[in-house]
Amino acid sequence: MSQLTTPVAATPAAVGAVKTRAVRRPGRSGRSPARSLLLHGTLILASLIAIGPIAWVLLSSFKPGYAVQSSDLTLVKDPTLANYSYVLFDTNFPKWLLNSVIVAAFTMLIGIFFSATTGYAVSRFNFPGRRPLMLVFLVTQMFPVAILIVPIYTIMARLGLINTLPALIIAYLTIAVPFCAWMLKGYFDSIPTSLDEAAALDGCGPFTIFWRIILPLARPAVAVTAFYTFLTAWGEVAYASAFIQTDNKFTLAYGLQQFVPQFNPQWEYLTAAAVLVTIPAGLVFMVAQRHLVSGLTAGGTKG
Repeated sequence: MSQLTTPVAATPAAVGAVKTRAVRRPGRSGRSPARSLLLHGTLILASLIAIGPIAWVLLSSFKPGYAVQSSDLTLVKDPTLANYSYVLFDTNFPKWLLNSVIVAAFTMLIGIFFSATTGYAVSRFNFPGRRPLMLVFLVTQMFPVAILIVPIYTIMARLGLINTLPALIIAYLTIAVPFCAWMLKGYFDSIPTSLDEAAALDGCGPFTIFWRIILPLARPAVAVTAFYTFLTAWGEVAYASAFIQTDNKFTLAYGLQQFVPQFNPQWEYLTAAAVLVTIPAGLVFMVAQRHLVSGLTAGGTKG
């Protein structure tokens, strides 16, 4: 025999809950129109404040000198490409660009190697001096660059590296490697050790595990490390001004100072050079951001 089901009457509590959910949705996000307007207005204002200086530099790079120094507020007055032509063909800008690319590239490659191997060793192995080593890395980040210039300059002078690009590479590594080693160590800690154990059972050694198992999973952290080490060398001025003495060894960040002498600043050339400087850094970011994806280890082990 078939059984007849009788509808269950809705309780007052259930009806009240449904009505409450219906009433509490003035908008998709649950915010009132006034709060939503205030939030979006604040975000738009903050975006304009952040973009304003960049837009001024970009527009000024197409203006002649008298228009840049004029008090009139205009977007582009008498636009010209003469500023870019002067920077590229009448100065040592191409040589400065080559020096910066060499320094930044070697700093990035060597920095990734030392940071990744150090972070992995500290994350996976327990050896004497492990904690003091990481403490030393942390302490080095507490000193400002101005304090470290003198001792590093003394070391470079004794090694005969003053006015050479290797001096800058070594100096930038002292900034980038400690921070990146700490960052990669934390990322390696998040990767399950069961992957190491499974690879070891298959006959893989420590280096093979690191190179073929752990490093591919840590690609997002490695991408951040690459971008950070590149920017450390690309835009640094203090070490470059202390260690480099001749014009043909200048980097881009230090070479830009040549456009703003004490009594006759050439803002039109400075802004054009500044725009050109941002292009390589932007390209590096576009390459690195493709790998800034989290969750690569999801599903690597059974829960």
